Amino acid sequence: MAALVLEFTILTAARTGEVRGARWSEFDIAGGLWTVPPMRTKTGKEHRVPLCSRAVEILHCIMPKEEPEPGAYVFAGEKAGKPISSTTMANLLERMNVDVTVHGFRSSFRDWASETTGFAHQTVEQALAHAITNRVEAAYRRGDQLAKRRELMAAWQSFCESGGVVVPLRHASA
Repeated sequence: MAALVLEFTILTAARTGEVRGARWSEFDIAGGLWTVPPMRTKTGKEHRVPLCSRAVEILHCIMPKEEPEPGAYVFAGEKAGKPISSTTMANLLERMNVDVTVHGFRSSFRDWASETTGFAHQTVEQALAHAITNRVEAAYRRGDQLAKRRELMAAWQSFCESGGVVVPLRHASA
């Protein structure tokens, strides 16, 4: 489960807490969409996350055979009714003997998008669910560029699957 939750986190460029707290009721798997409710986002605003094909595959891999109970966690922890531990992904990376943080993958996504793609800055910022700090811009930008972000996340998946490197990983000393 640790590897799947880490992969899902990387592919969605979502915040760790949002992934850990994800509930089945937030997903439209057929539509390839995850809607994080406002009370679970850093900005306090709903965040629609377009899911690339591999993220949908991961959900299918872990989906319960029967209808999940209301409020059931997608990435359930070992204790009933609790999400996966906050240290699960960090521990996996430690066991892999790489000196990276889970949050660093969001940073890598940002670097990759700005340095190697033609996607607009606003599209990438929307994908990361960053707040718009400019009050005038925030007043006028009401859309969430979902179609463009679908393309962005598909391109990110392709990059990740190709073994592309944004910044070389440092292997922790043994």
